[in-house]
Amino acid sequence: MDLLALADFNLVARHGGVGRAARESGRPKATLSRRVSDLESGLNLRLFERGARTLKLTEEGRALYERTSALLLEIDETAAAIASGGEAPRGSLRVSAPLLFSQAAMGKLAATFALRYPEIQLEVTTEDRAVDMVEEGYDLVIRVNPDPDVRLVGRIFMRDRLVVVASPKFAPPAGKAAVPAILRRGGFGVAASSWEYVGRSGKKRISVKPTLCLASLFMVRDAVRAGVGVARVPVSLVTKDLAAGKLVCWGDVEGPEIALWALYPSRRLLSARVSTFLDFLKEAFPTGSPNELAAFID
Repeated sequence: MDLLALADFNLVARHGGVGRAARESGRPKATLSRRVSDLESGLNLRLFERGARTLKLTEEGRALYERTSALLLEIDETAAAIASGGEAPRGSLRVSAPLLFSQAAMGKLAATFALRYPEIQLEVTTEDRAVDMVEEGYDLVIRVNPDPDVRLVGRIFMRDRLVVVASPKFAPPAGKAAVPAILRRGGFGVAASSWEYVGRSGKKRISVKPTLCLASLFMVRDAVRAGVGVARVPVSLVTKDLAAGKLVCWGDVEGPEIALWALYPSRRLLSARVSTFLDFLKEAFPTGSPNELAAFID
């Protein structure tokens, strides 16, 4: 396969047309058109649907673009790094991170990263949904307890756990009286009527009466501080409040650990930018303990 033709195909696909690709790159339109046609002939595939004024990738063209664009970028970056004698990494880095982690730490982390690596253009989006890294153009995704995916590899860089917390004015009920509870999302219709946790005297079950449902765990924490009720939150979110006596911990919630993963596509060469960001996370959270994340939270 002609790598020059493949590179020109990626250029046209990325810009959505020969004319735009020519303007952005300064390459002649005729050369780009000829290279794309030569690639189609060599592969015996139609890579673009050509209309009067539109150019759209075929299914085969999209598959070729998705599988080769990152590889060509890695080749360019490797060549540039060798030519520059291993200078600092550069280029764009797109990261998707979950809401709580972003609110707690990502602003400070991103600022520190940008100051240390000014040649990397870091873009962070915040969302909890599953994303298609290749289709949506992400270089790295941070997720909590992600489902197994053979297309992705990664590492755990942070662990946390859920605890039941309350204002000091609340005490664990001695009988069956229900305790007002603050929930995150989900609504009242699906709320459990009881919670289990492991306290100093062993496992306990308490009756709860949901009284408030909020979209953010930071909002939940603030409502607990105000004395509205009890809540289940990550311990990192309330570590400082517990130490200051603003909140009390009734016990740990049993269940799977909360593990934050940094993920990237398994078929993509690990770029210098991604490798640098992974090392940066390891430096920020050397042991991966909740206390290290708590240090970022005001």
